[in-house]
Amino acid sequence: MKKIAALVVAGSMAFASAAEAKGCLKGAVVGGVAGHFMHRHAVLGAVAGCVIGHHMAVTKERQEKAAQQKQQQAQHADTQNH
Repeated sequence: MKKIAALVVAGSMAFASAAEAKGCLKGAVVGGVAGHFMHRHAVLGAVAGCVIGHHMAVTKERQEKAAQQKQQQAQHADTQNH
């Protein structure tokens, strides 16, 4: 069972883009360690951590893009007013 879950996680990470993999890998490591120490469920923790890490990476990326767009709009408005 653990081997199958590890293969599923590894396979899903192979097809992920760089941003997705980054969040997934970080989350999988943290979740795996936490799961191991909590109730010996390292694989479950790694899978859950991957999902959460991916979600957090996507959310952060969206927030950064929104802030960047807002800054560009403010700069554009400044140049038109002068």
